[in-house]
Order: sequence, then structure tokens, then C-alpha cells
Amino acid sequence: MVPLSYLFRFIEEDAPFGDVTSEAIIPEDVNARAVIIAKQDGIIAGVEEAKTLFEHFGVNVEVKKRDGEQVKKGDIILELEGNARVILLVERTALNVMGRMSGIATEVRRLVEKVRAVNPKVRVAGTRKTLLKPIDKRALLIGGGETHRFSLSDAILIKDNHLALVPLEAAIKRAKEFSVYKIVEVEVESLGDALKAARAGADVIMLDNMRPEEIGEVLEALKRGGLRDGVKIEVSGGITPENITEYAKLDIDVISLGYLTHSVKNFDVSLEVTGRA
Repeated sequence: MVPLSYLFRFIEEDAPFGDVTSEAIIPEDVNARAVIIAKQDGIIAGVEEAKTLFEHFGVNVEVKKRDGEQVKKGDIILELEGNARVILLVERTALNVMGRMSGIATEVRRLVEKVRAVNPKVRVAGTRKTLLKPIDKRALLIGGGETHRFSLSDAILIKDNHLALVPLEAAIKRAKEFSVYKIVEVEVESLGDALKAARAGADVIMLDNMRPEEIGEVLEALKRGGLRDGVKIEVSGGITPENITEYAKLDIDVISLGYLTHSVKNFDVSLEVTGRA
């Protein structure tokens, strides 16, 4: 689950000096009941995060739908009972977190199912193209996807800007010598560089911005050279929900898409106060 300390920053940002509207018009001792409802169909996520926030402020929470469950429009996700001011204080932060996470989880699940219908062994991953990593990475997992690297500290990924400064084979050699515990991945854009990377001992080769037919040529060359089984193949760049199955048909291991987090469409959830408690 996303740490409370991370989530609490959003409350502090949203109400740095309290919720002046609720404090002005709602007596301090009023308790209320409320529900959080799905306003569309999809995969719900962020339930545990919302529950933790409300409970931190003393609100009683009953979970009706858990993270990763399919929900329908109108389904009740959480039932709340507690101080009315507190419920309204946490409302928008909880909904924002659930809306973003559910949007990611819903799209990830859709693409995972689409890919696995074509090739069950291919995994769908996100990227680091987000500033809300704890939230977005957890949503990827809830949707059935892979997080890829959480941070620059997790694994070694040699990209084009590294290779502009250090030759490919030398970069892989240095990376291998740096640590026996870190996976070494290298991003390439040509058949020749893919073969060099495999021969130099890369654990993962990312074929970046290559068309399916170009990737097919790389795969065949790796097989001919007896190199395919010793390396995982990731494809990335230019992949969309519309063309993803063309890539999934290939003998690859991972499809990564920054789109899953940088272009997320918010999932519609709302909080409705049902009366005084």
C-alpha cells in the first residue's frame, strides 16, 4: 500500500489551514454517513489508500469493493461514518487517489487481457514517465501489469544518451562489473546493436521505436546466433492500444508503455453524504 506519509501530503496541500467552508457552516460535533460510489464500469483501485486516510482521521470505514475488483456503475465501494467535517476534509483527496489509480488499473487490465489473448507469456509494463510513482506503480500492479523500474536505483538501464558517451559493449561490461545483483538492460534501435548487446551479456534488450517487422528480424537473428534464450526482449516506443496486439504476436517477453501513466484517464468516483449519523 502507498505509505500514509505520502498520502498525507495531499491533504496538507489541499487544506493547509483547514477546510474553511465546513468549519464555517457545519457544527464541530455533527457526525455523518456517506458512501463512495463508482460512476462507471472498470477496475477499482486505491481503496486501501482511501480507507487508510479516512481511518487516520477517525472515520469508520466499511469496504464493499476491494482493490482489483471489477465494479459496475452505481456500485458502492466504501461506506463511511464519522465526523462530518473530517469526511469532507478527506473527500477530494481520497477521490483523486482512487480516480487516478482506478483509471490506470482499468486500462492496464484491458491491455493485459488484450495481449494475453494473443500471447499469454507477454507481460505489460509501465515506465518511469510519472511524478506520482507510489500511486501509479501500485495501480499498475493492481491492474495486472508490471511496474518496470520504480526508480533509477532499481536496475541498470543503458539508454541512448548513455551510449552517446560510452560505446555499447564497454557500457555493458562496466555495468556487469558494477554489481552482480543488478539486472542490466540496454536500449537499442537496430539489429546490429541488438546482436552486440546480446553478445556482450545484456540481461534484457529493449527494442525501442522499432516496427513489428523489424523486431521480427531481430528475433530471427538472435535465434540463428543462439542468443535468444539468454536474453529477455522488451519492446517499447510507438506502441498504442490500437497496435499492441501486432507486437504481442511476436516472440517477445515485455511490452512497456509510458502511456499507461502519462496519459491516464481518470476513473469517475464520487462521495455522497447520505445523512447524519
